[in-house]
Amino acid sequence: MTETWLLAAMWMGLALAATFLSIWFKLATALSEIVVGAVAQLLIGAVLGGAILGIDLGVNESWIKFLSGTGAILLTFLAGAELDPVVFKQKWKEASLIGFASFLAPFIGCAAIAYWWLHWTLSASLLAGVAMSTTSVAVVYAVMLELGLNETSYGKTLLAACFVTDLGTVIALGLIFSPFTWKSLVFVGVLVIAAVILPWMTPKFFKHYGGRPSELEAKYIMLFLFGLGGLALWAGSEAVLPAYLVGMVLAGTVGKDHVLIRRLRTLTFGLLTPFYFIRAGSLVSFPALLAAPLIFVVLLVSKVAFKFVAVLPVSMFFNRKSRKPLHSRMESIYTTLLMSTGLTFGSIASLFGLTHGIIDRAQYSYLVAAVIVSAVVPTMIANAFYMPRHLLRQRQQTVKTTVPVTTGLNSNPENAK
Repeated sequence: MTETWLLAAMWMGLALAATFLSIWFKLATALSEIVVGAVAQLLIGAVLGGAILGIDLGVNESWIKFLSGTGAILLTFLAGAELDPVVFKQKWKEASLIGFASFLAPFIGCAAIAYWWLHWTLSASLLAGVAMSTTSVAVVYAVMLELGLNETSYGKTLLAACFVTDLGTVIALGLIFSPFTWKSLVFVGVLVIAAVILPWMTPKFFKHYGGRPSELEAKYIMLFLFGLGGLALWAGSEAVLPAYLVGMVLAGTVGKDHVLIRRLRTLTFGLLTPFYFIRAGSLVSFPALLAAPLIFVVLLVSKVAFKFVAVLPVSMFFNRKSRKPLHSRMESIYTTLLMSTGLTFGSIASLFGLTHGIIDRAQYSYLVAAVIVSAVVPTMIANAFYMPRHLLRQRQQTVKTTVPVTTGLNSNPENAK
């Protein structure tokens, strides 16, 4: 157990260092954790030796993989819970078209480049197309939350578009590479039943048994997330998919309980997501990248380029009538850059291809590196040059006019509960 505690302390130290970097350089914490994970895997492992830290910072330790997976599940659930049903009904055309364009163009384009230019096999090329078509809900949600845009109509629409993109990715991965069996039917059936029952049962259950120090609400939610996640893996799917769907169907109930959401964020961002993002960064194989860096560059540039070709015109079309010209351009470019990010489903698709023999380890390294860098570079550019600051000002004005000034115990939402 000594090694376990020391390894946990090492990871928390890296998470703390990433937090300081995010403050100093004004980056999203998720991005700084990815960068810290990649650098730590290279430098700390080389200086101290793999025997001290475990293989690749211990990323293959079962408890680290569990915490990392739990972080991805809860983060994806929180992203789904941020979707406002009212906003989605109003913006469903915009979210659907942006999300579908964000998936289709990179999928076809990157698969074609991998097959005709990089001379990969057809299966490996299709896998590359799937991995490059993704948009990271985890990264986009973390950025939206840190900026406060998750409370705006723009942020909610963007998160809905991310869901559409990743839904296309999951469907493509399943139809092309995963056989549809009776297990798949069971999983889909249980998921449909859960989507129908949970919105009806959850508010009643919380009304009768919630509001206690035992945090029954959080245990209730994690029970369904873990159960459906295990069922998804049993059926050959991925655990984060039902988490997003559960978040969506509970957005009208759990999503409006700000105290509960804040507590889940504390658990998720304080403990779990550092393991997820740092582990994602540490998976990059630098020797493989240095051996053929052009392949990584081609995949990365292709992903971003096809996202721009498809997403930017659609976003401009919807923004031109309802925004000022400058605001329309800023929002459209910002949307396109964030839709160019990839992490969760991109790394999942790449790992799926490696474990099933569709791609080799070198191809896996190229794909994962492109996915991870796409989570960092487009977001840094977006926040540095194209951040829609007018939305931030509007949110600040809304908060000032809607939040009453209170004193004493009632000023703390925890006490109000």
